[in-house]
Amino acid sequence: MPDDSDRRPSPDALLEAAERELRGKLRIFLGAAPGVGKTFEMLLSGRARQAEGVDVVVGVVETHGRKETEALLQGFEIIPRVPVPYKERALDEMDIDAILARRPQLVLVDELAHTNAPGSRHPKRYLDIEELLAAGIDVYTTVNIQHVESLNDIVAQITRVRVRETVPDSFIDRADDIEVIDLTPGDLIERLKQGKVYMPRTAKAAIENYFSPGNLTALRELALRRTAQRVDEQLVSHMRENAISGPWAAGERVLVCIDEAPRAAAMVRYGRRLAERLRAPWSVVTVETTHAARLSEAERDRIASALRLAESLGAEAATLPGRTVAEEIMRYARERNVTHIIVGSSDKARWREWIEGSVTHDLIRISGDISVHVISGREVAPKPPRGSVQDAGTTVFSFRPYLVSLGIIGIALICAFALRQLLDVANIGVVFLMGVLTSALWFGLRPAIFASVIGAITFNFFFLPPLYTFDIGDSESIVTFVFFLVVSVIASNLSARVRGQAIAARQRARMNEDLYMFSKKLAGTATLDDVLWATAFQIASMLKVRVVLLLPEEGRITVKAGYPPEDTLDEADLAAAKWTWENDRPAGRSADTLPGAKRLFLPVRTARGAIAVVGIDDDRQGPMLTPERRRLMDALTDQAALAIERVHLVEDLDNAKLAVEADRLRSALLTSISHDLKTPLAAIMGAAGTLKEFSGALDAPTKDELLGSVLDESERLNRFIANLLDMTKLESGAISPNFGMHDLNEIVGSALSRAKKILGSHQIEVDLPPNLPMLRVDPVLFEQVLFNLFDNAAKYSPAGSRIRIQSFQGEKALTIQILDEGPGIPADELEEIFGKFTRARKGDSVPAGTGLGLAICRGFVEAMGGTIVAGNRTDRPGAVFTIRMKLPAGQIEGTELS
Repeated sequence: MPDDSDRRPSPDALLEAAERELRGKLRIFLGAAPGVGKTFEMLLSGRARQAEGVDVVVGVVETHGRKETEALLQGFEIIPRVPVPYKERALDEMDIDAILARRPQLVLVDELAHTNAPGSRHPKRYLDIEELLAAGIDVYTTVNIQHVESLNDIVAQITRVRVRETVPDSFIDRADDIEVIDLTPGDLIERLKQGKVYMPRTAKAAIENYFSPGNLTALRELALRRTAQRVDEQLVSHMRENAISGPWAAGERVLVCIDEAPRAAAMVRYGRRLAERLRAPWSVVTVETTHAARLSEAERDRIASALRLAESLGAEAATLPGRTVAEEIMRYARERNVTHIIVGSSDKARWREWIEGSVTHDLIRISGDISVHVISGREVAPKPPRGSVQDAGTTVFSFRPYLVSLGIIGIALICAFALRQLLDVANIGVVFLMGVLTSALWFGLRPAIFASVIGAITFNFFFLPPLYTFDIGDSESIVTFVFFLVVSVIASNLSARVRGQAIAARQRARMNEDLYMFSKKLAGTATLDDVLWATAFQIASMLKVRVVLLLPEEGRITVKAGYPPEDTLDEADLAAAKWTWENDRPAGRSADTLPGAKRLFLPVRTARGAIAVVGIDDDRQGPMLTPERRRLMDALTDQAALAIERVHLVEDLDNAKLAVEADRLRSALLTSISHDLKTPLAAIMGAAGTLKEFSGALDAPTKDELLGSVLDESERLNRFIANLLDMTKLESGAISPNFGMHDLNEIVGSALSRAKKILGSHQIEVDLPPNLPMLRVDPVLFEQVLFNLFDNAAKYSPAGSRIRIQSFQGEKALTIQILDEGPGIPADELEEIFGKFTRARKGDSVPAGTGLGLAICRGFVEAMGGTIVAGNRTDRPGAVFTIRMKLPAGQIEGTELS
């Protein structure tokens, strides 16, 4: 029996209690149907707390025109609701910020399952309440049983009405108190007839449909059962927090304990029948000790099948690692307030029970107030199918450990003869004991027992008088022999147990290391293919199976990866994989559905549902996954699911960004075309039309002015189309600079000549030192860069202002700057203005532009190996654009020598 020092409060329970202390208290008034009086009872409880001196406010209360409810509202401080605009009207919602600023002790919030108006901080009201609770504010709220998420389908079957607004069960389970507001079906129907719930016409239709006596009785039972379940969970939490060993028989709980015996399935079925009679929750557990390492595959499969049967029958199945079976079962039972334990009767012979002990007898002895049901559950174990592969590591007998153990005893004998003159007889026995321990550490219990017996016989034959006989001459030698044999058996048993624990620890450490490396590998993968191949390889290497991974594509499930690589599946496997994907449940080999398939298919899930299917198979007969292998499989697929979902989320985010960018560019392009294409075309058409219609009436200066307007607007249109073409080349990667050594003065002069009309109303200053080095650039592209910068400076600078181009040489680069005297660039847009169709916020007086010029400048400069940045002048208002072009290596060396 565990000693009292082990009866410590559960750390998890204490942590949960500490977290609850920091949060506000939640009380839910739960009703079976509308109209039972939840809001009325909440207001009554609020008044009682108010009378106790508690600061109570009303966040939201819906009276639905009921006079009794409206009367109870009198005297409460009501926080005004906040209007949320929606479809050209305003919807009133609870004002969370006002409540948080007011910080009452208790707030009353009606209709927990309410969906907030679009644009609210949270989509659901229960999330608003979460925020209030996190701020330390107590909350009273109301909800009907049909709004509980897990019961939504059941309520729909009962009432034939599916409720769309639901509350997660996890939120209900976090409630500190749940108060059932109960009303008999007859009383509720009477209230409906009196018009206290709905208007008379609506009430008549409700009585005929939703509010029938049968429906109300079923909903009432659901509400009471859900509340009883929550109360039971609170009782268990209280016992764990206060280290109460229990059981407290406030509610029945059944625990079935199984092992590898053939009766395991029968015990599970008996547990189901008992739980049904008691109307109690039940669990099925098996304890995994060092003995589990010696189980055969058939025995492991038997345990796995029993646990799967338990889950299919509605039980909670668990595998408990432990050292002593009985103590581990009792610890589990006391933590969960179990009142009934079902265990199988002992099949051991009486003498084996005396030596090895009996789990059944130990449970009965230490059970205390827990009832222990001992059943025979005898069931014939099925014979393995002909040709099945047995586990060589556990069922095939090997002589090698026994032969090596015999050799160890022979070495011990040689050592004992060597030490015979130095040690007495008792100490010589220690030499043989060392051989026994060595055998136990290397090979386990049975070879160690064999070594103990051989060692005792050898010790007696060679060292106990009379020598070289198996007789024992005196009582002292008898005592020595007996104690040697007993100590060697005990030591071998302990050593073998330590060896088993060490092997199990190494296996768990290796498994954890493999899982960690797999997690690390997944974290570094960026593509879906990498994730799938890494997952397939890891599952195959750790579980020693063949693996295929399937994902949905174009409305069907298809193979995306496999190890060893495999692209196709037969019809049976495809049917099982499809069923698994559509139903989110296992199918195929050793499953309940489509067991004729070659592979076992399992869904790969995240919190949002199945996202893939994994199929596994091997050459062994029988079930694919033991409990231990199933846990490992779940761990691997859970990590893979998160990685797959991460890749999908990244792709969705990238697609969303591309869609937003495409919409923005499309809108900007349409805006630019509508202005920069339409405006010059309108000017050209107007001037050309005037020349055609009134050519004879126009004097020569007027004709020249109109022709000049046509030319200017044509050039403007040409620049717009050229910019679009240049941007298209940049985005398609078609820009391939034609490099050569060129003089900067020549390129600047050509650009200024080309921009003469644009710069006609400005003063141009050129400050280029005479001994500037040659630049390795494409002259056409670089001239276009300078032209675009001159055009940009002319647009954003007032007429008569100065535009300056200057250059100076650094150690490794040549710097060119274009400075204007415009208003400058906002500091937060210095980088943004190089984006496509982006223009600085300057007002309506600036001439129109496409927003492509600076993007083209950066694209061309970077294509030639340079950089361009924007900034503002420090000596006066205005912008400055700085280009840095790398100098060829020879010119850098010449600069350093000079």
